[in-house]
Amino acid sequence: MHDDRRITEVRLARFVRERITPAVYSRTVPLALSSWEVPGEPVPALEAMRQQFQPQEHGASWGKPWGTTWLRLQGEVPESWGGPDTVLEVVVDLGFTTEAPGFQCEGIAWRSDGSIIKAISPRNQYIPLKLLGSGMAVDFYVEAAANPDMAQGWTFAATPLGDKATAGGAPQYRLGTIAIAELNQCVWELQQDIWTLSGLMEQLPLELPRRHEILRALERMLDVMDPDDVAGTAPAGREALAEVMRRPAYASAHQLVATGHAHIDSAWLWPVRETIRKCARTFSNVVALMDENPDFVFSCSSAQQLAWIKEYYPELFGRIREKVRGGQFVPVGGMWVESDTNMPGGEAMARQFVEGKGFFLSEFGIECREAWLPDSFGYSAALPQIVKAAGSRWFLTQKISWNQTNRMPHHTFNWEGIDGTRLFTHFPPVDTYNSDLSGRDLAHAERNYRDHGRGSMSLVPFGYGDGGGGPTREMLAAAARTRDLEGSPKVRIGSAESFFRQAEDDYQGLPVWVGEMYLELHRGTYTSQARTKKGNRRSEHLLREAELWCATASIRTGGDYEYPAAELRRLWHLVLLQQFHDILPGSSIAWVHQDAERNYRAIETALEAIIGQAASAMLGPGEQEFLLNAAPHARQGVPALAAGRPVAAPEAVQATSDGDCLILDNGIIRAVVDSDGLLVSLRDHATGREAIAPGQRGNLLELHRDTPNEWDAWDIDEFYRRNVTPLRHAESVRLATEGACAVVVVDRLAGASPLTQRLTLAPGSPSLEITTTVDWQEREKLLKLGFALDVRADRSAAETQFGHVFRPTHTNTSWEAAKFEICAHRWIHVGEPGYGVAVSNSSTYGHDVGRSVREADGGTTTTVRLSLLRAPKFPDPDADRGRHELTVAIRPGAGIAEAIEEGYRTNLAPRLVRGAAPVEPLFTVSNPALVVEAVKCAQDGSGDVVVRLYESLGQRSAGRITANFPVRGVVATDLLERADEAPGVVPDGSGAGLSLRPFQLVTLRFTRQ
Repeated sequence: MHDDRRITEVRLARFVRERITPAVYSRTVPLALSSWEVPGEPVPALEAMRQQFQPQEHGASWGKPWGTTWLRLQGEVPESWGGPDTVLEVVVDLGFTTEAPGFQCEGIAWRSDGSIIKAISPRNQYIPLKLLGSGMAVDFYVEAAANPDMAQGWTFAATPLGDKATAGGAPQYRLGTIAIAELNQCVWELQQDIWTLSGLMEQLPLELPRRHEILRALERMLDVMDPDDVAGTAPAGREALAEVMRRPAYASAHQLVATGHAHIDSAWLWPVRETIRKCARTFSNVVALMDENPDFVFSCSSAQQLAWIKEYYPELFGRIREKVRGGQFVPVGGMWVESDTNMPGGEAMARQFVEGKGFFLSEFGIECREAWLPDSFGYSAALPQIVKAAGSRWFLTQKISWNQTNRMPHHTFNWEGIDGTRLFTHFPPVDTYNSDLSGRDLAHAERNYRDHGRGSMSLVPFGYGDGGGGPTREMLAAAARTRDLEGSPKVRIGSAESFFRQAEDDYQGLPVWVGEMYLELHRGTYTSQARTKKGNRRSEHLLREAELWCATASIRTGGDYEYPAAELRRLWHLVLLQQFHDILPGSSIAWVHQDAERNYRAIETALEAIIGQAASAMLGPGEQEFLLNAAPHARQGVPALAAGRPVAAPEAVQATSDGDCLILDNGIIRAVVDSDGLLVSLRDHATGREAIAPGQRGNLLELHRDTPNEWDAWDIDEFYRRNVTPLRHAESVRLATEGACAVVVVDRLAGASPLTQRLTLAPGSPSLEITTTVDWQEREKLLKLGFALDVRADRSAAETQFGHVFRPTHTNTSWEAAKFEICAHRWIHVGEPGYGVAVSNSSTYGHDVGRSVREADGGTTTTVRLSLLRAPKFPDPDADRGRHELTVAIRPGAGIAEAIEEGYRTNLAPRLVRGAAPVEPLFTVSNPALVVEAVKCAQDGSGDVVVRLYESLGQRSAGRITANFPVRGVVATDLLERADEAPGVVPDGSGAGLSLRPFQLVTLRFTRQ
């Protein structure tokens, strides 16, 4: 038989394009338009409707970047319209392009009473006339948002559009068709039949008979239809396809649970204020679809987004609540936002679940059992324990499919965290969280699934996302057609929970992945937008202090001081929002990071005031100076978690010169700085050992070319290392003093950016502190700070949430080589048996650790470098430009315990206040390996006190926690402060005995007498 396959396929494509698609709407009548352009930021609907609307021309240009235009649409449906097999709709084209839904203009339709109808978006332009509630008359409003196309075809070109101040005022869009339209239901159904069958056909192997059967059925459809009377012959066309549509799926076909989804980035290429409107648009679409399709299920993550809807769109929130009760609108994830998981601190990561699950429980009575993070940029090895401690049991992501080098070996598996907790985990093999249920997506999910023969099912989140939009009626039609269709996986619409429960039964004896799930991409997110990262780190530690001192003040004053629970929760919510996976990572537009920096300043102001009030209440009025020690270790003679009189260090710092070198010595460590401001020697007196490698330097700044292939703010590509300028020359090096501290001040240039370093040694300090202040004016450059250490370290230890993670320093395998940039929280440690060096930081997350063997003496040099600053051009062309202050401390002769202590020392500056009397700590822990991460009053307002602590050294550790106030009882709880079993915890009258496994996390609730 002659192969005319391509002829038929081309014929089909043209027939659909030129005949079927135009015939979906058989008749249209333009509507009368009037408009009002909002002069500034968006306003409430009823306020907009009260404005003076002016006549608006069809086809006119509109919409300056980030502007809002309100349209009023009015008209009458012709009397002859509305026959059988037709649906009356209003079609609104705001000037959409066919690509990138969610990354351009959008709209939402409003009734005149201020209630939402549904949204208007590039692939969802219709409004059923029956939703207007006005019979055959049409009179409603569209709030049109002129969001600029920041994606620009993903060219990653610099653009001023991400900052409202530089975006300009030129109109971005031109109105398209805005009309009453008559939809031919049969033609639309035929369009869906063709889309499903042709999509399936294109994915089937050429040698498979099923592919050719579908082709011939489509050919028969083309033959029986009249191109001049598509509506009249559509029933015959559908009949020609009926037989191939009826053929059931193979018995062994892969099973897909399709759950509606709209991954709405809480900020990214748009500001938070626009995300709020995106949520309203998407959720109104979803609710409208549910009204027409009772089997449709939508999975909605991010409590923050629903909290916005409750606050700004209460009528829509009420409709959502009804759909939640009906099981169609399903909260998932149990987090405040879909946060980054690499950089948030342990307590912040826990609070994502505390606040997220708490919101869903209080508002809907639903507890999410799955963690849902489809788009975060890698997954901390601490996450399994945190998820389980929050009362959840499953985890979902798909982002690891973006790996540049290595492919994950499983799609369904147990993920084992740093403490040994295992979590049932699924990667949807469809490799997207924005599926449209096309033949391509479904076939890819089946072909790509790596667990065939052991498991038989996977999840497909479907709906337009990132910028929102969600599922469409076309996607639901595709799901219905592929429920049981030969050649296709079997598609069932359902919830994530239904998938996980079925998958647990389906796949026994799961394989295990141990440790972090490192994303081999987006490594620059550990460094981009340093001010945002500094604000996050500072806010986390201020919240630790505020909760501790507020709880202490409440108890020590007998309740006279009222714990400010509502204000602390408000501030936590703001911090948690800004840990969203495009804000904290620094991958958003300038507007987003300007908002974040402003918010962090406000958070700091509020928390400093709270801490001051709590300190005054608990210390009482007086003029004695006290140190508030919020760290979990004693400081200057003040116990952990207490307020006491600081004890001055007995040893003074000696600052001398030796030729061209300056020497700082406080009797604990000795540092030698050369005439270029580089660290040539660092010794601790306890061991006498030199930390700096022979002939090498510490405090070496290096400037790299930083031009990734794509995803500028996200990526650092491996080849950056081949272009480097060591900053060895100093403009000046001089000695100075600051109180009892000795300081070496170094001025130098990094490209065109002047910077000053202050190398400070304080009395009694076991570490040398290096503060780098820079007026950063570089573009597409990466600034690293390195220390070449005389340590044979085969692995590094980097702090993560509630513990640390080890990573090899060698590159034996492709998995290790791919980790050329890694994330650490407050400290990183390298060591060999008996000796190590810790490097701590105040706000830096990106690091790299390398090793080499010296020819001269055979020793090993392990180089630790911190990524201080970047200068990407997209999406914020001025990212990181301006003044920065970054602090690093290096501690020789340190083990892991000392590294942990140094991390707190660098991030919790001494807080000296005046008062009348010292304050005993609320709790005493007998073993410093058991680190207290949080002390707070209970969420429920009962007055109970909650302590969160963890085993910090990665070994079995025992000890006791004792309450230093009267208690009636102690109980172990989950993160949500509900009674729970905790192995190794034995409560007694005033505390609890603890015997914890490595990195075990424990939450204890103390009931006061």
